[in-house]
Amino acid sequence: MSHYRRAATTGSSYFFTVVTYRRRPILCDESIRNALHTAIKTARATRPFVIDAWVLLPDHLHCVWTLPEGDADFSTRWLKIKRAVSLACGEEYRRDDWLTASKLKHREATIWQRRFWEHRIRDEEDFARHVDYIHFNPVKHGHAQCAAGWIYSTFHRYVREGVYAQDWAGSVNCEVGYD
Repeated sequence: MSHYRRAATTGSSYFFTVVTYRRRPILCDESIRNALHTAIKTARATRPFVIDAWVLLPDHLHCVWTLPEGDADFSTRWLKIKRAVSLACGEEYRRDDWLTASKLKHREATIWQRRFWEHRIRDEEDFARHVDYIHFNPVKHGHAQCAAGWIYSTFHRYVREGVYAQDWAGSVNCEVGYD
């Protein structure tokens, strides 16, 4: 069994990247979005965390979470979320030709890459830089002309809260995009 070195500072904020298996562009599909929403809500009921920022792209997502004081167990939260989405949507997105011996051994679906990437946020500047990265990501990947043009993001919450101007990272008149 692999033992990964993970950050373990309790009560901290973390930036995550989670990717679909083989970069399959399915995360913006309605069934996956609904399952993800339900899985997050369920996970937060037993293991609370704050979602500081989020963007959902077709083949990956980025987010920043803040965990409660005394708690650094983001891995279990991701396990629960990914498992719930796989159980809810596994058959719909099953690809038998992608089921490797390893995937069968670990009873994995063909929705998620096995691991995720995390980074502990060091300070306010690091937090702001990662939140900006999250909100600009749809533009970077060509899914939207500007941050305001992508609906699967917390960008619009940040605009309502006065953190960003509506035209941050592009024109206020750009087209709304969702692949």
